[in-house]
Amino acid sequence: MIVLGLDVCLNACSVAVTDGDRVLARASQVMARGHQERLAPMVQAVMAEARLAFVRLERVGVTVGPGSFTGLRVGLAFAKGLALATGAPLVGMGTLQALAASADDGRTAGVIDARRGQVYAQAFEAGRPLDPPQVLPFDVAAARLRELAVLAIGPGAGLFAETLGVGRTLEIAAPDLDVLARLAEAAPAGDEVRPLYLRAPDAKLPG
Repeated sequence: MIVLGLDVCLNACSVAVTDGDRVLARASQVMARGHQERLAPMVQAVMAEARLAFVRLERVGVTVGPGSFTGLRVGLAFAKGLALATGAPLVGMGTLQALAASADDGRTAGVIDARRGQVYAQAFEAGRPLDPPQVLPFDVAAARLRELAVLAIGPGAGLFAETLGVGRTLEIAAPDLDVLARLAEAAPAGDEVRPLYLRAPDAKLPG
């Protein structure tokens, strides 16, 4: 199955196209903003490198959050438009799931700094969720991750370096690209893909 995987939920713009176990092309750029302008040219460049026409795509996968409100909306809108134009089924992957799957370890947890003393976190064992995706106060998350003896992975993992101990945190800006495509291929198709918001946006309307 030829799969295009996209992630713009965090501080990177990442794209990969795979055919089964083969990665045909990939690109990733760490960036705090500008995902909307960078995503389409990056996808076009990756498809050109893979020497594939867009009609060859058999599935489009996109991370749906939690993460940047703007980023996940940009990624989801682009992925929906691409799926509609190509006829490829669209599937969504949780950002925490993709982060947790980015390391080969028995128990892992995707962790994102949610600011305001909170983190987004979800623990897995061999790909099976042990918790739902949650937004938690730091001390509550730290106690839960320590109890589960997980490897914390993600842009918020460094917050737990002292709590979990040496070798139990892996700080990465975004999910591994191979993982994105693998999760997209395995995800059930046909369900409506929606953004995953775990709390209200920080921005407020004036007045």
